[in-house]
Amino acid sequence: MKIQSFTQRKPWSLLAVVSALLLAACIAPAQPGAQSAPATGSIYIGVSGPLTGPMAQYGAQWKKGFDLALEEINGAGGINGRKLEYIFEDSQSDPKQSVIVAQKFVADPRIIVELGDFSSSASMAASQLYQRGGLVQFGFTNSHPDFTKAGGDYTWSNSVTQLQASPALADFAVTTLGLKKLAVFQINNDWGKSTNDLFTQRVKEIGGEVVANESYLPDEKDFRSALTTVRDAKPDGIILISYETDGALIAQQVQDAGLKATLVGSASLQSPDFTKLGGKAVEGAFILGEFLPSDPRPEVKALVEKYKAKYSEEPDLFAALAYDTVHLIASAIKVGGPTRQGVHDALPKLKDVPSVVYGKVTFNPETRRAQNPFFENLIVKDGQFVPWAGKK
Repeated sequence: MKIQSFTQRKPWSLLAVVSALLLAACIAPAQPGAQSAPATGSIYIGVSGPLTGPMAQYGAQWKKGFDLALEEINGAGGINGRKLEYIFEDSQSDPKQSVIVAQKFVADPRIIVELGDFSSSASMAASQLYQRGGLVQFGFTNSHPDFTKAGGDYTWSNSVTQLQASPALADFAVTTLGLKKLAVFQINNDWGKSTNDLFTQRVKEIGGEVVANESYLPDEKDFRSALTTVRDAKPDGIILISYETDGALIAQQVQDAGLKATLVGSASLQSPDFTKLGGKAVEGAFILGEFLPSDPRPEVKALVEKYKAKYSEEPDLFAALAYDTVHLIASAIKVGGPTRQGVHDALPKLKDVPSVVYGKVTFNPETRRAQNPFFENLIVKDGQFVPWAGKK
């Protein structure tokens, strides 16, 4: 079941961002238009994201989506006969590293558009460098409401925002699932705090109650003390404002503690590692997802068939977002031409670009975000994310 958006994904620490911004201020950015992209040969996209570190699994899924999309595009003749390729720089989704990657991409005339970073913190730390360098920064997993404001007219996104996803998660838990007393586990970073604030506000508006609110550090492993507080509050639902690894660990310790409350999480948990790491502890967990491989739409069926043939597994949300984004950027290059300015000028002109995640993508030229995203009501069953039939 799909519900219209009423967002997530990525963490950033204020101290880390301030440090990264100070580093960015010390780097002299390349000037827009100082160098032109080559008129022949391959067309290059720059990617800033995690290939190592705690977020590496997301980068691995990105690459699978990128590679399949490029296989399709280049197999059909590329863009006016030119091959489309990407250069992936490992930032570990660290704001300090993303600034260094941004400087490298801005100075490389081959790069006509940048994708990433994974986290809003890492992306926003580098946004001003991309803006001053005249290079579009396209964040396809950046949900912080201020992401597209951070750099100006060279900052774009097809990601849902916390302003959309957080209230939708509250509606899903309280109105759809009928959970009235909620305990929240919130990762202690900017994404977690913002998501929690918006979620809690909406819960109160629709008649629910947050009876316990436990924040935790990203590297925390032992949640027994917090679970004692949660047990005493007697919630009927536990909300995980978490990522795949920490969310799975919390679920396991909830099970070990004998708590019977229903687990509910956002699309940040919609990754194979959540079910692999969580095992039986995440069976029956509800997820407000953003992509479902079993979606009957023809474009989704085609993606899943090709993806399974290539990788022997189904695409997750992050692979699907990466796949979508490469096709969307290819559309922009076809409209505006294979230059930085061409991509910048083409994005507001795109209309109803086919999307496996959103159906079709058209941008709001003021917010520079995709219009009308939707969500999927999912449940974990036999280790898989499947549509929820509507009875808890």
